[in-house]
Amino acid sequence: MASSIEKLLEEISSSEDPAEELRNLKTAVLSVPFSALRGSVGVHGLGVIFSLLNTNKREQIDLCVDILNRVLMALSPVHLAQSYRAELQTGLAHPNEAVKILALTQIGRMMEHLETTTEILKNHSILREVIRCIGEEKIAVGKEATRSLYKLGHSKPGLDTLFRSNLQKDMKDLMATSDIVRYRIYELIVDISSVSAVSLSYCANSSFISQLLAELTGEDVLIRATAIEMVTTLAHSQHGRQYLAQQGIMDKVSNMIIATDTDPFSSLYLPGLIRFFGKLAIMESPQQVCETYPAFQNKVFEMALDPDPALTVVALDTLGLLGATVEGKQVLQKTGEKFKAVLVRMSQLANSGATEMRVRSLDAISNLLTLQTEQQTEALLALTESWFHIVSVQPMDMIRNISTQPFPELHCGALGIFTAIAPQPWGQKLMISTPGLMEFIVDRSTSKSKEAKDAKFELVGALVTSSTAADIMGSQNYLSLKTYIREGPYYVSAVASVSTEGAD
Repeated sequence: MASSIEKLLEEISSSEDPAEELRNLKTAVLSVPFSALRGSVGVHGLGVIFSLLNTNKREQIDLCVDILNRVLMALSPVHLAQSYRAELQTGLAHPNEAVKILALTQIGRMMEHLETTTEILKNHSILREVIRCIGEEKIAVGKEATRSLYKLGHSKPGLDTLFRSNLQKDMKDLMATSDIVRYRIYELIVDISSVSAVSLSYCANSSFISQLLAELTGEDVLIRATAIEMVTTLAHSQHGRQYLAQQGIMDKVSNMIIATDTDPFSSLYLPGLIRFFGKLAIMESPQQVCETYPAFQNKVFEMALDPDPALTVVALDTLGLLGATVEGKQVLQKTGEKFKAVLVRMSQLANSGATEMRVRSLDAISNLLTLQTEQQTEALLALTESWFHIVSVQPMDMIRNISTQPFPELHCGALGIFTAIAPQPWGQKLMISTPGLMEFIVDRSTSKSKEAKDAKFELVGALVTSSTAADIMGSQNYLSLKTYIREGPYYVSAVASVSTEGAD
């Protein structure tokens, strides 16, 4: 096959209309393993395919790109740099989106290899072209360009080249062209900053981050919304959170939350502010964040009761995130009647309204009620049991009714709540005392989709692995559950087929 590829390359080089030969070559390279492709291009190499990109014929370009994508991925970064660096650099300026992405992908591969990265860093013209691609109209091109440059943030030579040369000015000049391009570069800067404390210091010293932080309080509310998303990403790393704290950003975001009460356009960026603190609470400490920035917790409760579904959804997700941790549960419990009102609201939303809102409510309730085995202290078991009974006067009936409705996502959401309480002794007592529930749990016909079968299997597994289930639920029920687990989630019982002579 390798010899036939080399022969096809020869034929293409001498053809005036190579479309048919390109189709044959594409079929050939796709049928050859990567290991065999490495030695299949022969003395002619891929130069002829690169040259055929210089056309207005869309099919010819697409065929060439498909062939090059396959063969170049089989070559080492060193081979790419030695044989095709000039062709790839030319591809960065090609008018076709697919050619640009091909070139950026392969240059990105070179940036991952120590030897070839050194060569790329010496060639500022290639890097300048990659930076220019960030500003391309096509989103896919811009993303591939930022993905390639991000790899430079993993080494000091790469950081020096990007931030201590005139390439930094190239990026700043490009940022001035449009809001979209500016935020693509912010995204690159945030991604590089997240690599390490060293990479963050380069980005901070270059003033990119201070410019981003200033956008938080800009006049344009849509820009504020985008800026808070970027800052939230920066907060994912420990060194990023430390930097933000040093810059007073947590206080600034808290003040922004307070100011939303008087801003008629706050609903456009308020969800981002809440998500910022929600992520911060999980990564740091729910208690510390809620006590230090009470405006955050107060606003989440307010949003949970708000008629605006966009705000309510964010509040539900945030409460579910907080309540998934023991510390978060304790923080919410301390608020007393405020949180009880929110739980009642969650129950109302789970019972009626748009399907997505119902699912989000069920998921939040499930997170709030979940306790791992090692977390099952007397106090925490009493807490989750009390919350469960706030959800409804007859919570087991309510969840069971939701699980029987003809919407797979609601069925799985309801099963998720049963799974949350299944390992807890009080939950097992409620299950065994609810008429028909154990039969429902082991009845495979009630779960039709793969997701539903998986959710039911998880519920049964949560019961079987509990140390108290056998005693509380009785040997017969426990045996049925173990049989269910042994048979697996997709078991189908064999049914004998009986035919009756003469029947229609």
